[in-house]
Amino acid sequence: MTEKDRVIISGGGPVGLICALGLARQDVPVTVLERNEDLLDDPRAATTHPATLELLDELGLEEEVRAAGLVAPVFQFWDRTSGELIAEFDHALLSEETRFPYVVQCEQFKTARIALSHLQREPNAEVLFGHEVTGIAEGEDGVTVTVRNGERSFTRTTPYLVGADGGRSLVRKSAGIEFEGFTFLEQFLVLTTPFDFQSWRGYSYRSYFADPQEWCNCFKVAADGPPGLWRTVYPTDPQQQEDDLLSDAAVQARLQKFFPKDGDYEVVHRNLYRVHQRVAKTFRKKRVLLAGDAAHVNNPIGGMGLNGGIQDAVNLAGKLAEVWQGRATDALLDLYDLQRRTVTTEFVQAQTIQNKKRLEARDEATRQANFRDLRETAGDPERAKAFLMRASMLDAERRAAALGAP
Repeated sequence: MTEKDRVIISGGGPVGLICALGLARQDVPVTVLERNEDLLDDPRAATTHPATLELLDELGLEEEVRAAGLVAPVFQFWDRTSGELIAEFDHALLSEETRFPYVVQCEQFKTARIALSHLQREPNAEVLFGHEVTGIAEGEDGVTVTVRNGERSFTRTTPYLVGADGGRSLVRKSAGIEFEGFTFLEQFLVLTTPFDFQSWRGYSYRSYFADPQEWCNCFKVAADGPPGLWRTVYPTDPQQQEDDLLSDAAVQARLQKFFPKDGDYEVVHRNLYRVHQRVAKTFRKKRVLLAGDAAHVNNPIGGMGLNGGIQDAVNLAGKLAEVWQGRATDALLDLYDLQRRTVTTEFVQAQTIQNKKRLEARDEATRQANFRDLRETAGDPERAKAFLMRASMLDAERRAAALGAP
């Protein structure tokens, strides 16, 4: 076997590693190139929806992901200004639709580590850390990839290159694929604390707070073990400087505004990040394929970004394996683009934008109408189930499967 006889994946995060594992399990030789020297303890995405748990189960990962995280069967909507619980939704309503009627709160770096441990057992897979893709050249029969490892640069050629290298994807940019959409003016602020919001406030592991000036997401992760950590996410004033937003005084003031208590909060992590709503114009350009944040990015309300990326990875691995093994022509990869780009636009982008609008509504009549709708939906089992089918991404996966079906 030569180096030309391997799929190359740029990016060793959870999306790239899970795509590689799916390929290796189907006898497709694969190399993952990751620019960092090891997996990063990225504190961002944690929510793993039922639709994604089904896919992880097919790869033999679900039990380990669940053990590394927290099971969250319910989520709540609150009005911050009144302190009222508006609605609660229980995934138990999905028990006839999925084997996993719950969400697992497992930080993405843990999911990546679990996938890596399985991938390293596959004889036809390799993961090269400290290897950064710096350029690509597309040809009729393959893609030549330029790679930097320390002071050394070299090239490798692959029949198919998968860009799973994040929102700033060099693969996407080098392939000349447009990243359509917009960037929010405000940055999002994440503050992490060990304060137990469930015991002291009755909040579920996933809680959303509507506020006409400053909404908030509050959710729990397992971290290094009991008692775990709670992450709170807020929008920020685009006119404020980063140092001011991250100062001790500002951080304490923000937490106390939402969750007043005696004494200061212990804050173990604080971070600001830009938020985008963008989708690549195509997820396939000849022999270059995109997955995860390289293909689409969205705001984190509802926890759909990483889930969509894992769903990309599994979908792509299945189709690319069929092509590799000669059971299908590479036209099947156009179906990957159709399925994943369609549900990304129709479900992930639409849902996350709507989630943000629901929480940030300022007009009081609109706010009260939103609250009435949530109460009525949660109080009607049929409507609540439909709401959960969309929120759990089960509808998205079924819509994708139906596209292009005979």
